[in-house]
Amino acid sequence: MKVILSTLNAKYIHTSLAIRLLKAYSDHEFDIGLAEYTIKDPAMNIVSDLFNKKPDVVGFSCYIWNIEETLKVVEILKKVMPETTIVLGGPEVSYDTEYWMKRSPHVDFIVMGEGEEVFHRLLQELSGDRKFHFVYGIAYRKEHEVVIMPGHPKSDLNTLPSPHRFPEDIPNLGKRIVYFETSRGCPFNCQFCLSSIEVGVRYYDIERVKSDILYLIANGAKIIKFLDRTFNINRAYAMEMFQFLIENHQGCVFQFEITADIMRPEVLEYLAENAPPGIFRFEIGVQSTNDDTNELVKRRQNFTKLTRTVTTIKNSGKIDQHLDLIAGLPEENYDSFRKTFNDVFALGPEELQLGFLKMLRGTGLRNDASKYNYTYMDHAPYEILGNDVLPFSDIVRLKRLEDVLEKYWNAHRLDHTLTYLMKHEFDSPFDFFQDFGNYWDAQGWQRIGHQLEDLFTRLQAFLKERGLKRPDVVKGLMQLDYFLGHKYKPRKIWWESVVDKDRRSLHFRTLIEQADKVSGNFASLHMEERDLQKYAVVEEISFPLHRVLSGEPVSDLYLDDVKHLLVVLYQQNEAEIPEVYTVPLVESPV
Repeated sequence: MKVILSTLNAKYIHTSLAIRLLKAYSDHEFDIGLAEYTIKDPAMNIVSDLFNKKPDVVGFSCYIWNIEETLKVVEILKKVMPETTIVLGGPEVSYDTEYWMKRSPHVDFIVMGEGEEVFHRLLQELSGDRKFHFVYGIAYRKEHEVVIMPGHPKSDLNTLPSPHRFPEDIPNLGKRIVYFETSRGCPFNCQFCLSSIEVGVRYYDIERVKSDILYLIANGAKIIKFLDRTFNINRAYAMEMFQFLIENHQGCVFQFEITADIMRPEVLEYLAENAPPGIFRFEIGVQSTNDDTNELVKRRQNFTKLTRTVTTIKNSGKIDQHLDLIAGLPEENYDSFRKTFNDVFALGPEELQLGFLKMLRGTGLRNDASKYNYTYMDHAPYEILGNDVLPFSDIVRLKRLEDVLEKYWNAHRLDHTLTYLMKHEFDSPFDFFQDFGNYWDAQGWQRIGHQLEDLFTRLQAFLKERGLKRPDVVKGLMQLDYFLGHKYKPRKIWWESVVDKDRRSLHFRTLIEQADKVSGNFASLHMEERDLQKYAVVEEISFPLHRVLSGEPVSDLYLDDVKHLLVVLYQQNEAEIPEVYTVPLVESPV
């Protein structure tokens, strides 16, 4: 009996841990292959590939991001291979299981919950006596009825074989994200999350975890993303793992979901002192700073302690932080969400992810949807369309904000410009992104693509229409951000420069003659004019850049007649990070 385990990933770089766990548990007894696709792949292409593999059984791992595309594949596959047994599993079909069996008559079985032991038992019955009523944890068809068996007990994690040792995975370890778990379960009871349904947390033996990670790193893994719902819930376990990863990372990057308000000070201190820059990335689900909302969804959160953790990590400069918000939680209206957004943005996260509440099957909030007059999509991803305090019109407004937040802040295209605008030109970060999002939408730009230059010219158009207190400062910062967005000297700029070819050459000659006045580092480069022509860009700006970037108040201090020369050098260090210099221009250059 030939078995193919498959899934449709959100992107090519993603990999499925679930199907590897199933294969690892059963491939000593059955012929099991893996077939991964993406939700962008045409259904006919997927079916054709599976058809060529000639499987007897095909199992699909199902989530909210792939269930609809998976069902399209299943329908076609069953028509061209009617004798093939089709099995679904995963969190999306583990709840309301009878609904899925009735919605898709082409599905023969559904595995509910943890699948390693259940799927193995199902394969044994498929290849043997076919007494499916002996298999706990499945749904199956008996004549014209759907039979749902009782759930299967949770597995002892340390009896599960490693899913990380398949030789066929080695060539792609460095090209894709490796998903890894050290535990299952969550200690919290957030009513919008599926993890709240499972009581307790179970851990893999830490020495086994270390062995698998060393194997992955030795075989070229570049990014390992831990799927633990709260990586730091067990302080001793997390501390030992952090220390182990710091000592053995070899350049590999590790991503974790942590709960920030329970992070112990000694752990923070250890990370701040010992973590190499760039190898850790923390994802922190804040969701809301509204106490009434958090209480309604049974989310315990101490925002003061969370702020301490995020601030300590940020000040260390070692770890990037990705903070999450959810719009649409109970009793969180537009105005209170504005406060939530500004509260969290003030923490200065490298990324701020704005998501919209999804009424996931099996969650307490979906069961209580009528209590808050929720309307939501009937099919995955079940995103809300409104409730009694956040109508659809407000959701549409927040969608506009989310669009420019992703394009500008999370993409880090104009960090200096946006920081200045939100501090000096707009009432708050929320108001900047909302106003810009409204303008973006009104121009119809959400329907067309954009290149890097477009991001600058569209922001400039918005700011010109709105009006600014200091447009010269903003333009100079935009020019700086544009230069910093390139690893090599840009071939074109999006503005009309006041520095023509002759004036540029004059600036270069003066920089060489007075290199010590620029900076000691600049002088140590011993640049010649031809070097500057090849590696440098210059622009004249009307304010002292370093004082603006240091956060000094913008005042009449900058309204003088002295211009400044912005100099950006490329390819002068191993990291290929542009180097920025500024010098005052007195009369003629420098």
